Amino acid sequence: MPLGAQDSWLFNEGTHYRLFEQLGAHPTGEQGCHFSVWAPNAKSLSVIGDFNGWNPLSHPLVKREDHSGVWELFVKEATLGQKYKYHLASHHGHYVVDKADPFAIYCEGAPGNSSIVWDLQYSWNDAKWVNTREQKKSHCTPIAIYEMHLASWRRVPEENNRPLTYIELAHQLPAYLKEMGFTHVEFLPIMEHPFYGSWGYQTTSYFAPTSRYGTPQEFMQLIDVLHQHDIGVILDWVPSHFPSDAHGLAYFDGTHLFEHADTRKRIQPDWNTYLFNYEYPSVQSFLISSAHFWFEKYHIDGLRIDAVASMLYLDFSKKGGEWLPNMYGGKENIGAINFLRKVNSEIYAHYPYALMIAEESTDWANVSRPTYVGGLGFGMKWNMGWMHDTLYYMSLDPIHRKYHHNTLLFSMLYAYSENFILPLSHDEVVYGKRSLLSKMPGDNWQQFANFRLLLGYMYTHPGKKLLFMGSEFGQYQEWNHEASLDWHLLQYEPHRKLMQWVRDLNHLYRQQKALFELDFEPRGFEWIDTCDWEQSAISFLRKSETAKDELLILCNFTPVPRFNYRVGVNRHGYWKELLNSDAKDYGGSGLGNFGGQRSTLEPSHGKPYSLTLTLPPLGIVILKAPVNNKS
Repeated sequence: MPLGAQDSWLFNEGTHYRLFEQLGAHPTGEQGCHFSVWAPNAKSLSVIGDFNGWNPLSHPLVKREDHSGVWELFVKEATLGQKYKYHLASHHGHYVVDKADPFAIYCEGAPGNSSIVWDLQYSWNDAKWVNTREQKKSHCTPIAIYEMHLASWRRVPEENNRPLTYIELAHQLPAYLKEMGFTHVEFLPIMEHPFYGSWGYQTTSYFAPTSRYGTPQEFMQLIDVLHQHDIGVILDWVPSHFPSDAHGLAYFDGTHLFEHADTRKRIQPDWNTYLFNYEYPSVQSFLISSAHFWFEKYHIDGLRIDAVASMLYLDFSKKGGEWLPNMYGGKENIGAINFLRKVNSEIYAHYPYALMIAEESTDWANVSRPTYVGGLGFGMKWNMGWMHDTLYYMSLDPIHRKYHHNTLLFSMLYAYSENFILPLSHDEVVYGKRSLLSKMPGDNWQQFANFRLLLGYMYTHPGKKLLFMGSEFGQYQEWNHEASLDWHLLQYEPHRKLMQWVRDLNHLYRQQKALFELDFEPRGFEWIDTCDWEQSAISFLRKSETAKDELLILCNFTPVPRFNYRVGVNRHGYWKELLNSDAKDYGGSGLGNFGGQRSTLEPSHGKPYSLTLTLPPLGIVILKAPVNNKS
């Protein structure tokens, strides 16, 4: 559908959030396609492709007279599946370039970078999921996210170690995630990107899934089947920066159209990429249209926004003299702040079930608070502080942990300042950081015990959960995006039993309301004992909305069993042991509490009753309170 007068006005105003309906290539049937591209500063522009022998003189586009900066043309020779680009010349005379379509919905596979005339016709079969998700309130539901990189989950060694296709993933991934008990899968960016080694974080096409693994419809089928297995889909989205590849967004029409002209505002030094100019209204329309697109056309359930801190701070990773302060002399990026508030408000207005998640690594306040109270409007935020502190603590030899007890406790001082997700993500298993299992100290048995304890602690700590692929069975090697996960490790008992632990944790987490209903409210958590630093032990309660369900969690962060360990409780009766990481089923030594213990009338820790328990070595035990104060 061509751009109308009102569309042009909204586009220039920065409030047109469905540009994908007008801009780009829109085939009209078996033959013919309407092309439309935003290039306000181009001197001339034509579309070249398979339909005209890539002749830049064959099909010149016409610039609209409404000051929108949009050029358009209907090409009757263009048909589905044909490759195309835009041939632009600038007013400077020296800048002539062939550009991929910023609104392309399908792209040529690398090393090519042309756009492809395509449509998004698909018959969805996920109505049950779609209708149900709109009734869910994500804050009080279980969310256990399996983070994964599509190309390195599994590979086909018989075919030159190639990655699985979208269709092959649709046949394997949903059933695996359902069996393992995960509620959601989060894909590292699948938007088209030229450099495979960027893992997708250097996006060139904000409306096209990468063609490395199949067509757009085949990616839709993967999402469709995941939904049919009751698995939600979250996509990583990168509105923070983009690569400077000549065929992409950079210097698009002979001017810095999507990025800042001043290098002090344009360059992201960490990745040598360009930063979006959020102060340009049309750029806001472009990016927010991209966010809308994935929810509407691909039925996704959420977006995880990458590198939010690099958007918020003008001096992010920059030295003095390399950045410009804002109009008030500060380092805050006012344009980015306004953009983030706008995109979150817009997405939640149209998709109230959405998960809008921030990867924000600083102490910026109110990231996951509504915009009407001054927040950025995200639904949730990764808890990077919890991740750093916990992994540091767990990497210590247990003999030293008692001297760092406060490191373990610190997260609860700010646990309710944001709506947190606890991430054990891909960032923690690359670049020499080692795999999660390899970070654990001790011999082989202690490494597995420590890792089970870490995972049990994450699943019982307030906050939603995220675990990177491979960690569920104890990948030894760092993640390698060029290779498959080491699935062969499952022939060994410790890895199989660790996978069983993760499976049982997920299922318990989804069954017990006390572990998720009040993740973001202080009344869902109560410390029992934070002071047993000498034995490196902690104990706490998790509670449900009605307070009917109550769980007791005890962690022993040393390899020394603690016998006759007294802990105070609120209720009298039989406390059932639901999970014990030291059970032999999980590779432990088998120490435990014989399925549960009955409380006594002896007060402890300020509670009227108490239990005398065995705390297994490097173990976590989870017990459920009696419903009534009766045996």
